[in-house]
Amino acid sequence: MKMINSNFFAKLGLFIYIIIYLIFPKLAIAQNTNVDIRKNLEKALNTRNLQLIKSIFKEEENLKIQSQFKEIINDFPNSQWQIKKLSRGNSKEKIFDIKVNGKKIVNGQIYFLESKFKYLYFTNNDKINNGEIKNLLTTIRNDNNKTDIIFRIPDKVLTGTKYDIDIILNEPLGNEVIAGGIKSHQDQSYLKQEINIELLASGGIFKTTRASSKPSTQIWSGIIVHPKGIISFTKGVEIVDKM
Repeated sequence: MKMINSNFFAKLGLFIYIIIYLIFPKLAIAQNTNVDIRKNLEKALNTRNLQLIKSIFKEEENLKIQSQFKEIINDFPNSQWQIKKLSRGNSKEKIFDIKVNGKKIVNGQIYFLESKFKYLYFTNNDKINNGEIKNLLTTIRNDNNKTDIIFRIPDKVLTGTKYDIDIILNEPLGNEVIAGGIKSHQDQSYLKQEINIELLASGGIFKTTRASSKPSTQIWSGIIVHPKGIISFTKGVEIVDKM
């Protein structure tokens, strides 16, 4: 089938990942005000309060953050953030559980965004550092959740090992025809790549791949084209040298 430029879907599916990845490691947060910062950040994102957001970051980051956040607002005008602090026992590492939901109308079609991930970080000199995105799964879809789809992609794998990627349509297809494709990305190269969309003989996408030999984060982006609508997805897989 024809090569379909995935810039639009990749941008929507990964945009939230990039922005939060860039923003959170720069946060200047006092250790004894974690709850207040969580509330303030959630409020600032949901109310589009640029001044409050700017007040959280270092001065040199203000212009970059302001520009990027305006792009998020343009892409998802009504997006809503939910930030929850998770307990990690006696560990010095802290965790935010983050969910983002939004919608966008494109050519009369409503695309719904759902993104879930965990943000792990440490504090040093009353500031957050070493922040990392974990367990990312983002979907953009215009089928009004009518397609029963299952994403079986691991959150974490060992370096050099094989692992399976299964995107399963959990319903009989009958005479319906579906198409799809998937591609891995490193760094920000996804904005320059295309996904080859092909007819799918089986009910989904099934792929076996091998993790890189060094610890990293691999990003998988894909598209399922179904008679009920289009579903794009982005999943982060953490590659580690020990479990």
